[in-house]
Amino acid sequence: MKKENNISPEKIFEIYGDFILNNGERPKNIYLFAKENNFEEKDFYNYFASFEHIEKLMITHLFERSVELASEVNDTDTITAKEKLLNVYFIFFENMTMNRSLVLMILGKDKMNSIKILQSLKEAHKSFVKTLDFNEMEILKNAKGDVKNFTEKSREEALWLHLMSCIEFWKKDNSPSFEKTDLFIEKTVDTGFELIDNEPLRKIVDLGKFLWKEKFKAN
Repeated sequence: MKKENNISPEKIFEIYGDFILNNGERPKNIYLFAKENNFEEKDFYNYFASFEHIEKLMITHLFERSVELASEVNDTDTITAKEKLLNVYFIFFENMTMNRSLVLMILGKDKMNSIKILQSLKEAHKSFVKTLDFNEMEILKNAKGDVKNFTEKSREEALWLHLMSCIEFWKKDNSPSFEKTDLFIEKTVDTGFELIDNEPLRKIVDLGKFLWKEKFKAN
């Protein structure tokens, strides 16, 4: 059978995803994976170094695609930084849900494995966060000096840890249409962005009640 010359990263994503979903494990090796899918092994290495590399980039691809889709509404002067973040997150988790079985298989149950797989996503997330204008955020208008001087690196790391917590929540969410994940994202982003407004205690208590109820239900 003639080998395909037009193999693309997206095509490899597709056939690799189908394979691990159908077989419950990675292919035995890259040579057999390429041969069985009618392309050359060398073409695989044009895009990926290993099967683990594919898995890292598959989730990153979902996020980058979500940023692209959100840009249709985010590229306006009337959208706040918080709204831009929420728009991207809601689209990202919708994409994750559309590929839930695959994403859960890739991430696995081991949190250390999840952290390892998500390292590529971290870089994509950092690039997106850099596009947010923190200087125009409503919360900084009445902020104290130490908050205003919060470093860019610290903001990036805090928002990354927040996204990780959202992913962990989504992995365990068993609500219809994963509506609790949407609520979790909204409440935690709202708290983080508005912690120093006129009602910080109300927001913290509201978030605490939500997290406590979910933890209790999970047990």
